[in-house]
Amino acid sequence: MPDAELDEALALVNDHREGPGATSRPAAPSGAPAATPAPSPAPAPAPRSEAPDRHGHTTPWPTARARAARAPRPGSAVTPVALDQALGLTLAAPLGALTDLPSFDTSAMDGWVVAGPGPWDVRAEGILAGHGRPEPLTDGEAVRIATGARIPQDATGVLRSEHGRTDDSGRLHAGHEVVPGQDIRPRGQECRSGDQLLPRGTLVTPAVLGLAAAAGYDTLPTLRRPRAEVLVLGDELLTDGLPRDGLIRDALGPMLPPWLRALGAEVTAVRRLGDDAEALHKAITTSDADLLVTTGGTASGPVDHVHPILTRIGAELLVDGVAVRPGHPMLLARIRPDQHLVGLPGNPLAAVSGLLTLAEPLLRTLSGRGNQAAYTAPVRDDVQGHPHDTRLVPVTLRSEHAVPLHFNGPAMLRGIAAADGLVVVPPGGAHQEQELEILDLPWALMASDGGVCFT
Repeated sequence: MPDAELDEALALVNDHREGPGATSRPAAPSGAPAATPAPSPAPAPAPRSEAPDRHGHTTPWPTARARAARAPRPGSAVTPVALDQALGLTLAAPLGALTDLPSFDTSAMDGWVVAGPGPWDVRAEGILAGHGRPEPLTDGEAVRIATGARIPQDATGVLRSEHGRTDDSGRLHAGHEVVPGQDIRPRGQECRSGDQLLPRGTLVTPAVLGLAAAAGYDTLPTLRRPRAEVLVLGDELLTDGLPRDGLIRDALGPMLPPWLRALGAEVTAVRRLGDDAEALHKAITTSDADLLVTTGGTASGPVDHVHPILTRIGAELLVDGVAVRPGHPMLLARIRPDQHLVGLPGNPLAAVSGLLTLAEPLLRTLSGRGNQAAYTAPVRDDVQGHPHDTRLVPVTLRSEHAVPLHFNGPAMLRGIAAADGLVVVPPGGAHQEQELEILDLPWALMASDGGVCFT
């Protein structure tokens, strides 16, 4: 698909600069541990190039995101799932009401249901929730009623317990006039049978589960989670202990699986392959995952095997390098019509950049969630940019401002570990108070509210 067409599509869903597609949202205070903000007016230096350009050009950052979102077919594997198993999945079809809500007139309060003007004679037996149709009332009658109980025919309204009193003869008196319909939830007040309650693509949250149960559902039609495998490359990586003898700890193996789960994927395997080209070839060609994610090996060094293997198996390169820092040598390939590979750079923050640039929009499409609306926040300080490329910088959100953080080099994770998101800095940089797009981290808003990421 031509880049111009992709750019036009992107303009409708996600403008990476200030524009009509982005809206400003007040920033929530961060619940993350404190990190040292980048001081103003001394912005962080622009990182150096991480890899030579293989073909003399790279894909612009917004185009790369749009291409990743359009690469796979939207999820089509529909699975009926019991309510207690549906949390975090996506609706595969609109949720329609199977009944009126409420399905009969009910009392909104504890008290008396009355007919006609008072005072009223009170029946001996009250009406409780969960019982069948009560006997109709006649003018001058009242009966005790519980919240949620069925309203008898010919009732005028409900007199709350605190608003009524009975005299010595047992007659009920009201402190003020009972208005017709008072404290009655009429049948169909919330919806009528057949009304659409939620559209296809809605994330199943606890509130969605409650609505579905109230509307009469035992199971929900959902899209299965896209399957993802992580292939960790590099002979220099340790899985435990302190760095030693030229070896370093693997940061991406522990980080990527939960991050992919937070983006809606089911992580089926994490394989550590070292710099073994044949092991990588076998892992790619025998995988049945919807998405393969590799770490490192995307540049042109002597042990960077990803490009040669993709060429060898006839994969289609959709994105081969992105004009973004860090993360320039990321890639996206179509291995089969229903299988894709995202190649992440080996440096940790560069890998995060690739994850949010390519894997996140691709998984969003596969899981049927659609596009996420962009929002902006003013940056508290000047932020130096790259002369030609987009730059992604970790920020915290404080007092409605995005505060750039130190430790934002390609190999660093200290900044992103304390961040609420990444700010999208256009080529040339940004000035203090300039509105910039924010890429949320999947758990940042939930953490600031004390919640838990359930996907």
